[in-house]
Amino acid sequence: MARTRDADLLATYKAKRDFAKTPEPGPKRARKKGNSFVIQKHAARRTHFDFRLEHDGVLKSWAVTRGPSLDPSQKRLAVRTEDHPLEYGGFEGVIPKGEYGGGPVMIWDEGTWEPIGDPDEGLAKGDFKFRLNGKRLKGDYVLVRMKKDRTGGKRENWLLIKKRDAYAGDGNEPTEKYDTSVKTGRTMAEIETGEDSAVWSSNKAQKKTPTRAKRAATAKTKPKAKPKPKPKRRAKS
Repeated sequence: MARTRDADLLATYKAKRDFAKTPEPGPKRARKKGNSFVIQKHAARRTHFDFRLEHDGVLKSWAVTRGPSLDPSQKRLAVRTEDHPLEYGGFEGVIPKGEYGGGPVMIWDEGTWEPIGDPDEGLAKGDFKFRLNGKRLKGDYVLVRMKKDRTGGKRENWLLIKKRDAYAGDGNEPTEKYDTSVKTGRTMAEIETGEDSAVWSSNKAQKKTPTRAKRAATAKTKPKAKPKPKPKRRAKS
């Protein structure tokens, strides 16, 4: 029974990827309970923020179009996406253009979260309250599910709203204040062009190779091997 449930939680994630070709984490659900969260800035067709909360051994995920706010008056559209495996929360790098979700990905915030009330009831009712303790985001939030739109329910739209507390601030937009990774300190441009950026591909994962100039410079700095001294000849007696 547990195996069936595992497959169901990550079925959509698995269906969108061919794991014989892509190095993305497989659809493996964690057995231990955890309370991590991560927000990944993702420059795909449109730049958005992937908001992910660890629950039930997976990352429950929403794509927040304008990113999270600290202003309680702001109601940010959050489109529910497929559950992701926990390993996905540690990815920062580049998904090549033409691939699913192509574009650079940044770990914009990370930390822990705790539910306010029963999380399963909140998700089922569409009134999901929780508290964040991240490096950039802290305090109480709520995700409120909207009524079905003209798409006939093909998209599950929610609103991400900051609750008024000690961490709230009118007009305070953390997405404008912070534009670097909490993991590496890099900007999106540096992630996209950096030589240490991991590249996700449907064919293979690879590191960007050093430029010809850098290889030449590296070769120059390497010390040359000293020639071995010739053995001395013994004098004839």
